Amino acid sequence: MNNELLSMLDYIERDRGISRDSMLKALEKAILSASRKSIHPANSLSVKIDPRSGNIQAWAELEVVESNPNNDQITLEQAAEKFPEVKIGEKINWEVTPKDFGRIAAQNAKQAIAQELRRAEKETVLAQFKDRVGQILTGTVRRVENNNVIIDFQKAEGIMSSKERIHGEQYVAGDLINVILTKIDTETSGPSLIVSRSNPNFVVKLFEREVSEIHDGIVEIKGIAREPGNRTKISVKSNDPRVDPVGSCVGVRGTRVKNITNELGAERIDIIPYDENIAKYAVNALQPAKVQSVDVREETREIIVHVNEEQSKIAFGKKAQNVRLCSKLIGWSVNIQTENPL
Repeated sequence: MNNELLSMLDYIERDRGISRDSMLKALEKAILSASRKSIHPANSLSVKIDPRSGNIQAWAELEVVESNPNNDQITLEQAAEKFPEVKIGEKINWEVTPKDFGRIAAQNAKQAIAQELRRAEKETVLAQFKDRVGQILTGTVRRVENNNVIIDFQKAEGIMSSKERIHGEQYVAGDLINVILTKIDTETSGPSLIVSRSNPNFVVKLFEREVSEIHDGIVEIKGIAREPGNRTKISVKSNDPRVDPVGSCVGVRGTRVKNITNELGAERIDIIPYDENIAKYAVNALQPAKVQSVDVREETREIIVHVNEEQSKIAFGKKAQNVRLCSKLIGWSVNIQTENPL
């Protein structure tokens, strides 16, 4: 098993970035767990792997006694053969490696070793990516299985489940893909990085990346409501009266927002000015509909919006999407009432 073990350590350290020391500790623990019955009946056992030769040895911590030893003890006469100065009552580390232990370890520990390797790998992934949760990652599509997209981020794999995909998007192995890292899963098997393209924060991070005023804190995103693949409403506020928040996000000739919509597969994005006055905020959020009047009911957090018949369809939107997103964005219930012409 020695050459196979050393080759495995070299491969994992080189290709997965897991240190040899951490791998050795994991392997020693795995082999001990899988081979305990074949080693020695003592309670205090350990397994040590020589990092250069790959030799595997088993050790027991035994108490030195005069005679009649139990499983956790050794006689003074036997102990003195290797430790001439040893005294009764002292504890020594005594090698208890069974004959042909390498073969026994190879037979019994392969599954346990694989589990420990995955755990060590996940711990490394956690250390490398824990500060990037909520950030955009760029990777390469490795494969699609059971409608889940497996993505290669060089030092780790990510998974984007079907519900985290943008509706209608198709992915092919080799495609470059941008996603937001939402979670790191070190408990279950499979890829550790949980990523999304449907998460509303993905759009927020795209704006932060594309719009320098947002990145610098001059323009602030106050809210977002999204139906992935269809439409997003995002509200913005300027912390500098000289800067137009909507214009900053749109960009010259619409270049900034166009770059974002292209990334989202032509998903429509409505950029609206935030207003602390909830009535004005609701009117802004219902754009492009033109509103006649607004009634605010504070006690029920309800807003009654009056529009004429011509603007009613625009206010509701296709399948009531516009008013639904408006309500999500401002956090109030929005009811539209159509005013009949006199």
